[in-house]
Amino acid sequence: MAQQHHDPTAGPVPADVLARHLRDRATEFLRALRLHRESGAGAASEDSAEAARALRRAARRISAGLYTFQPVLDPAWSQALGPELAWVSGTLSLEDACASRLNQLLLALHRLSGTPHTPPAVPRPAAPASGAPRPTGTRAAAARRAGTVTATVPAPDDRHAAEPRAQDSALSAPRPSPGRGHLTVGAAKAGALLERQLTLARTRAHSTVLQALGSSRFHALADQVAVLASEVPLAPAADGADLRPLADAARERLADAVAALPLLTAGSPYNAEALVHGLSPDLAPHPQDAPWHQVRLLLRLHRYAREVLHDGSDDGPGEGPRLLTASEALDRHRDASEAAAAAAQAARTPRIAPATAYALGVLHADQRHEVEAARYAFQRAWQKPAADSP
Repeated sequence: MAQQHHDPTAGPVPADVLARHLRDRATEFLRALRLHRESGAGAASEDSAEAARALRRAARRISAGLYTFQPVLDPAWSQALGPELAWVSGTLSLEDACASRLNQLLLALHRLSGTPHTPPAVPRPAAPASGAPRPTGTRAAAARRAGTVTATVPAPDDRHAAEPRAQDSALSAPRPSPGRGHLTVGAAKAGALLERQLTLARTRAHSTVLQALGSSRFHALADQVAVLASEVPLAPAADGADLRPLADAARERLADAVAALPLLTAGSPYNAEALVHGLSPDLAPHPQDAPWHQVRLLLRLHRYAREVLHDGSDDGPGEGPRLLTASEALDRHRDASEAAAAAAQAARTPRIAPATAYALGVLHADQRHEVEAARYAFQRAWQKPAADSP
């Protein structure tokens, strides 16, 4: 990464800048929460979806600000509020993560089996029955997300109805290319298995979200954020403090974590580094992924710290677009890693057909190659000189 050169004419950034940033993010959180409640009467809407995203964005940024700039904040207050914000942000992401993972795996199955994929229409959730309580606030957004994933293969109850159509079209259907026949046979069953497992996980995540948003813990957090929107408890050390060294410390933690990554290996495409231990029976997360996930989190903290310094934008001198590209590559890395783990978990299902297991194995390897491609993209983005470099 190119060495950053701070503008020598730029003065210190006072703690008041952080206080204004936190108040603005708290206001966004409360506005998103109000939008949830106002859109709760509708079964599904873009407003409720945007409100969920806004809640997560605001919670992440407040939590990051409390972590990075903790020395200028009241320690007891920031250490108590930060974990609660991280909890609500992580909880709100669970359901969407299951839906995205299923969609990514089904798209990959269609690509690998050489079959066209036409996303089906998304069904709208049914309106509550007469006399039943209508979901309100954040519950409505969670209910809307619960109905967004649809099947791309026949459901188990529909397979007998689908078989005559498959038999009628068998003579006219295109023959699979050599080497793809075995995968094509198992791809539909693999997709159905993944759909059952991830839909179940999504249903459980939906229940978790509903319980969380209706809990006294969430209401207490919302009350704290409401107070934050008008007053930020600063530490006595905030008087005359400069935020730049604290933001620089976040950048240095990121740089140290990146330096520990095998970027030389990641700089060579198709090096198979991300496939090592890919067939391990260990159910724990892939051992090589953890340092990359940590870099993703540290990069996000660095970008959010830049937003504080640059008045809500991380497009500060020269490197904003580069950091965004690197961040997107690490998001791809996380998504592919989790998708590969889901495929491996499905392949461990007892008594599945050999063709299904084979398709899931190919799918797992495909997603691990996506992990490797994302590492390569991050390496190229990270080592690209910043726009203001000499």
